[in-house]
Amino acid sequence: MFASYYFDDMFSSISNLFKDPSLTQLGWDSAGYGLYASGYSVLCVFGGLVIGGILLDKWGVRVSGSLFVGMMVAGAGMVLWALLSGASWSLQLAYAGVMFFGLGSEIAGTAVTRSIAKWFKGGPMALAMGLQLAIARLGTAFALVLSPILVMNTDYDHVYTLAETARPAVVGMGLMALGLILWAVFVALDARRDAERPEPPASGEGSPEGASAFSLVPEGESSPEGSSEEFRFRDVLGVLGNRNFWLLGLLCVLFYSSIIAFKKFAGAILVPRFDIMPGTAGWMVSMLPFSTVLFAPLFGILVDKAGKGTRWMVLGAVLALVAHLLLAFAPAGVPFWGYLAMVFLGFGYSLVPAALWPSVPKIVPDKVLGTTFALIYWVQNLGLMSFKWSAGVLLDSAPEGRGPVSVELMFVGLCVAALAVALVLRRTSARHPELQLDQANR
Repeated sequence: MFASYYFDDMFSSISNLFKDPSLTQLGWDSAGYGLYASGYSVLCVFGGLVIGGILLDKWGVRVSGSLFVGMMVAGAGMVLWALLSGASWSLQLAYAGVMFFGLGSEIAGTAVTRSIAKWFKGGPMALAMGLQLAIARLGTAFALVLSPILVMNTDYDHVYTLAETARPAVVGMGLMALGLILWAVFVALDARRDAERPEPPASGEGSPEGASAFSLVPEGESSPEGSSEEFRFRDVLGVLGNRNFWLLGLLCVLFYSSIIAFKKFAGAILVPRFDIMPGTAGWMVSMLPFSTVLFAPLFGILVDKAGKGTRWMVLGAVLALVAHLLLAFAPAGVPFWGYLAMVFLGFGYSLVPAALWPSVPKIVPDKVLGTTFALIYWVQNLGLMSFKWSAGVLLDSAPEGRGPVSVELMFVGLCVAALAVALVLRRTSARHPELQLDQANR
């Protein structure tokens, strides 16, 4: 997942390169880059995530996860080929490649999340998810900091060659190769754990009273790898009819769109707003993933021990709203306000996921958990595809100097909507304590 996050964000801090097609031999503009960035979500939205989630529940994470990890790596290879080709169709090829990369990456992430829910159910699930998220977002931080070092030139009139523009992707393919090795190790470990798992005792007998419900050997596994509960396609309709699924899905798409779409255009927003160099913008926005490395596990422990998940969702949405208000309305040319906004956004970016993802296994049966995660990612990618494209169009079409503020106003609106959904979830949890959304994970 580190490799996936790196490759996805490798152009974020140097997105200002695409403000003028003459700056690179590649010849992309901001609208073209926005189209490329939105391609990540196309196959996800048009059925791929739903099919992939069903395959996870039918075939298990080892078989279906390996299929989609391979798709992720192949798509990344297509993007690298497009960047190095410099052909007139390079944008179209990169768009196709990022579509395959995006679907593979999202299902791989679903497989990882489902595996954590399987291994840590009844134990420190939020901490485990927070640690995984911290490692993955280090990939984003690595991309944000490294890409300007690899690419940017101090010569104002410099035209970036194809090889220079593609350097971040070359590093990304090296990380993908390492990721394939690590995935193979995980598959072997997961298969061995399932083989070592004892059969559950009949009629609840044979379990010593007071024994811990949590074990590193996964118990109660509901995937095909040792499943006793058959997945049925009509169960998908049950998920779609679940009101709480839609609340969590809406919070996910609104909150993540205000951050992930922002990161895609961080350089194009921060550089003109605060009059800084692209390298400085890379360090500024890297505060988001670096903050999650520390705070995502800590907030995961907090959710595990104290519960109150919906309260943390509300607080995280408020922090994100304050951050985007600062980015939109703070005095121009003063980097302090950019750094302060990243502090607020980093806390929110750690709080909401720490509470949101462990809530999903509480609202659906285990046998449809992979499908449910995939459906939430489907809703998320529908928004990401739209808002990434919209951000690129706004930057290109807004009056001179107004593009960054126009995009930030869009993100402010997303945060207001996310806060409203989080408040509805808070009320739902208070009225229906049986959902255990605010209960600690023991």
